[in-house]
Amino acid sequence: MKRIFTIAGLILITTFSNAQIVINEIYGGNENSGAVLKNNYIVLKNIGTSQVTLSGATIQYAPAVGAFTEYHVLPDITLEPEQTYLIQETAINGGTVSLPTPDFVAGTVFNFDGTSNKSIGLRLSGASGKIALATNRIPVAGPDSSNVIDFVGYGANADQFKGDGPAPSPTTTTAIKRAVSDSNDNKADFSIEGTAKSGFVQNPFIKDGKIVFGTEIRDVKVYDSFRQVVKKAPVKIVSALDITDLPKGTYIVTGTINNIPLSQKIIKD
Repeated sequence: MKRIFTIAGLILITTFSNAQIVINEIYGGNENSGAVLKNNYIVLKNIGTSQVTLSGATIQYAPAVGAFTEYHVLPDITLEPEQTYLIQETAINGGTVSLPTPDFVAGTVFNFDGTSNKSIGLRLSGASGKIALATNRIPVAGPDSSNVIDFVGYGANADQFKGDGPAPSPTTTTAIKRAVSDSNDNKADFSIEGTAKSGFVQNPFIKDGKIVFGTEIRDVKVYDSFRQVVKKAPVKIVSALDITDLPKGTYIVTGTINNIPLSQKIIKD
């Protein structure tokens, strides 16, 4: 995602226009879903190379199907490259695990239709929903709206998302987290936090020109360091992928197991 915002007073980008803040992590749920954390949360991250300041920005939320219905305002924030920003959202009754100290505790939530909203912080679904980081208080219409800084549709039922498909759903104990910096594809960019660390690629250091998976993988793609797709599996399901035609370097491999998108870094030497 590369955007240069020219709306004065809304987004200030310091030094370089390629600096960018994205939605990096999402956790949602309620006591009925068995969520264990004490709060829903969202993490923002500056994945650019220079400092970024947001002023007047909002976090907007929509159900899986339908328009954006509610939002809360963010304070003016400045993030250095690679810096993250933890936003504590609504409390979860019955949750037992506290969040780390948040950077911001969300308060009043506003409905776009002007009706009263009694929630303190956004109530994020643990199954499917849509979240937008926006420049202002105007409701986002979709991923390509002019006021969108970043947009994530998650869960199988999400009717809007960036790219080829939505990000996966969080679990009761685990958030979804960005694995690829930003390829403009929610399905490819996000995985269930920690899942990819177990390694769905048997050997992350590729030496024989072939990626070998520990099981059959669907929809395999390979991204380069510029977040461009440089290789796709020739068939829907594969257990290995020949990358002899790719130069040496570091790549991100994405795929799907049991409808759960996964991502893992590999090195071809």
